[in-house]
Amino acid sequence: MTSKTPARDSDKHGFDVDRSLEVVETMLREARKRGASAAEAGVSMEAGLSVNVRLGEVDTLEHNRDKALGITVYFGHRKGSASTSDFGATAIRETVQAACDIARYTEEDPCAGLADPERLASDIPDLDLYHPWGIDAERAIAIARECEAAGRESDGRIHNSEGAALSSHDGLRVYGNSHGFRGHYLSSRHSLSCTLIGEDESGMQRDYWYTVARHPDDLEDPQAVGREAARRAVARLGARRLETCQVPVIFRADVARGLLGHFVRAISGSNLYRKASFLLDRLGQPIFPGSVRIDERPHLLRGLGSAPFDNEGVATHARDIVEEGVLKGYALDSYAACRLGMTTTGNAGGVHNLFISHDEVSFDDLCRHMGTGLIVTEVMGQGVNIVTGDYSRGASGFWVENGEIRYPVEEFTLASTLPEMFRGIQAIANDLDRRASLVTGSWLIDQMTVASE
Repeated sequence: MTSKTPARDSDKHGFDVDRSLEVVETMLREARKRGASAAEAGVSMEAGLSVNVRLGEVDTLEHNRDKALGITVYFGHRKGSASTSDFGATAIRETVQAACDIARYTEEDPCAGLADPERLASDIPDLDLYHPWGIDAERAIAIARECEAAGRESDGRIHNSEGAALSSHDGLRVYGNSHGFRGHYLSSRHSLSCTLIGEDESGMQRDYWYTVARHPDDLEDPQAVGREAARRAVARLGARRLETCQVPVIFRADVARGLLGHFVRAISGSNLYRKASFLLDRLGQPIFPGSVRIDERPHLLRGLGSAPFDNEGVATHARDIVEEGVLKGYALDSYAACRLGMTTTGNAGGVHNLFISHDEVSFDDLCRHMGTGLIVTEVMGQGVNIVTGDYSRGASGFWVENGEIRYPVEEFTLASTLPEMFRGIQAIANDLDRRASLVTGSWLIDQMTVASE
C-alpha cells in the first residue's frame, strides 16, 4: 500500500525525498532477505539555524544538519531495533543485521508487531506545514538584537538580560513498513524568544516571552516580543509572600497547558497498560465538568502538532477525547492498544493538536468571577504523580482582590489532586495560547491549598 503524498518542493533545504524513500526501501528489503517476518523503517532529517544574542552581542550561533535512519524488525513476535546516521550501503546492511541479531535474542511478546494494515494512511493530506524561511545568520542576529533592544529600552527597571534567541528549522520525515506503506512529509518550525531581568529596591525578577510558528510570517513582531518580556519581568517586582490559605486559583493559559499535559500523560497507553495512571479504567466516566470538551485536530493547517500519520503510519483523525466532561478515549499506539485489548488511536509519538473548550469570557472576566484568589504564572518542581493524581508544585503569580490584581506573590506551594482540579474547573477563558500542540485558555479552579514558608 503506497500512500498518496502531496507533491511539494523538497529541494529548498536540500532534502532528498527520493533518496530517503530509496533508503527505506533498501532497509525493508534487507530485513526480508535476513528472514524477518515484518519490518518498519524511517528516515528523519533536520536542518536549521539558531542564534542567541545577549546585551546586543552574539552569544552563540549554530548551524545544524542532522539525519538518521532506523529499522525495527520482527521475527514472529520477537523485536529488534537499530539506527545509524550513515546512509551508505555498508552501514545500511550492518544496521539491519544488528536489528536482526537483537530480535533473535529477545523474548516473545505477543503484542510486538506492526500496526493493523487497515488503519494505515491511504491518502496523506497537505497540511501546509512546510515554509522554509531561508534566513541567513546576519539577518537572524539583527532580529534577535531588535527583539532584545526593544525590551531593554521599554522600561527603566530592566537592568539586565538573559538574551534573545531566534531559531529556524526544517525537517523531513519518511516512514515505510512491510505492509506496503510508504509516506513522507516536510515541516518547518520557527521561533523567537526573549528573557529579561527587572530590578528595583525590592530586588530582581526575570520573565520571558516567545513566539513560534510554522510560517515565519505568523511570528509576532520582534519588538512586541521584547516589550512583552519586559512587561512581565517588571510586573513581578515587589513580590510578597502569602500566608497559608485555601483559595480559588487561575492558571494562566501558558501554565494551564501543563495541566492539560498531565491529562495527556494520564490517558497515554504506556502509563495505562503499566497501571501507572489515575485514569485507568475511567472510560465512560465524568472527569471534568459537563461543559468541558477536549478534542484532537491532527489535520489543522499549519498546526504545531499536525501530522497526516503517526509514527507507525496509522492515519490520524479528528476525534473527541472528552465529551460533556466524560472521558471517551485514550491516546494509544498499536502496542499499548494490544496490551489493553483495544485498537490504536493513531497516537504513536503523541497527540496532535489537542484543544480544550472555552467559555466566552476574557481573562479579566475570569478574575472578576474569582473575586479574591490567586493567579499562577509560573510553576516549578516535579511534584506531580500521574499514578495517584497528587499535585504539589512551587509557584509564583499575583494576588487578586475584588477581581483586580493587587500585587505579585512568590515562593509558595500549590497542593491538590489532579482529579479534584479537573472537577473543580469553574470556567476556561477565551485567551487561547496556540504556541504548542496543546491549546487552552486560562483555567479558573474552585479551590486549592496555598502553603507558604
